[in-house]
Amino acid sequence: MKHLYVHIPFCHRICPYCSFHKHTPGGTDMAAFVDALLKESEKQALKPQTIFFGGGTPTMLSDVHLERLLRGLRERVDMSEVTEFTMEANPRTVTASKAAIMRAMQVTRVSLGIQAWDDETLKTLGRDHARADAEETWQVLRDAGFPSLNLDLMFSIPGQSVETWRKTLEHSIALKPDHISAYNLNYEEDTDFFRRLKAGEYREDEGRDAEFFDLAIDTLEAGGFEHYEISNYAQPGHRSVHNEAYWLGADYLGIGPGAFSTVGGKRWHNVKDTPRYMAMTLAGEETAMEIEELTPDQRRTERFGLELRTARGLPLELIQPESRKMLETLREQGLLSCDENYVRLTRAGKPLVDPIAVALMG
Repeated sequence: MKHLYVHIPFCHRICPYCSFHKHTPGGTDMAAFVDALLKESEKQALKPQTIFFGGGTPTMLSDVHLERLLRGLRERVDMSEVTEFTMEANPRTVTASKAAIMRAMQVTRVSLGIQAWDDETLKTLGRDHARADAEETWQVLRDAGFPSLNLDLMFSIPGQSVETWRKTLEHSIALKPDHISAYNLNYEEDTDFFRRLKAGEYREDEGRDAEFFDLAIDTLEAGGFEHYEISNYAQPGHRSVHNEAYWLGADYLGIGPGAFSTVGGKRWHNVKDTPRYMAMTLAGEETAMEIEELTPDQRRTERFGLELRTARGLPLELIQPESRKMLETLREQGLLSCDENYVRLTRAGKPLVDPIAVALMG
């Protein structure tokens, strides 16, 4: 398996927009949690090229537990081909000692969840950090010498102005990150933001989203970043190899409570209950749930939805004959470009990636 994802579900505070499997630590036995992750990592002979620790907040683990997990993983997994090892981090949970542990354990890339650089927007998002915390954490990570650092940003947040977004982008560039992820806020079911949207407190506005999106492209490309996926921008040599594998349909294995896997045409997720996951894993029981055999139509739909988002584009061979007229129409409208191998979104087409994907699927 070439791509390994490790899910750490713990957060100090549950953000009102987040739909991932996460929760506060409560009374979780963290030593037993680490034991469970390490035991699950032994189930398959793993020789990954990329590793990604996500969450939740992986850096919520204490120094002791984080080091034991990273060291234990290295003892159980063949790391000889790993070229990228990413750790997601929250500004309130990174210390110089923790950064040193990650670096010593050969973490090569840290993705710092900033979301915004103004305290008012951070408060709206329910974040547990302020701008000053993020500034301090960024310097800690820089001082630790990680080869690649990413900033996670978000736009179209309730109350966020275009000027506030511009300042967030400009300040981010000034910090000289190697990569920036800039996500349009989505109102996911089973979140407080979704409930407030349905209650009429918040509203969606495609015109506003497009304005924020265009500003991100203009500002970040002017700052030397390559826009290589709809929500992702990289300096030369700093694309996220792990995430590119997802977008281009590679197999990946997920370990940890709620983690998804797609291997050999099958998809499943681990049980979305941390105490139950721990008990089952430590007892040697299977934790995979809802195992699904992906049909050719499902795989094709996913390829349209993901590969069209990338700078490489969608293989032209996937476009069925009955959709070629639509392809030509979209090209004439200036939304697509084509060569002999790939269909790519133009600048005008990027904000419309989802409806364009649907139109081309036929």
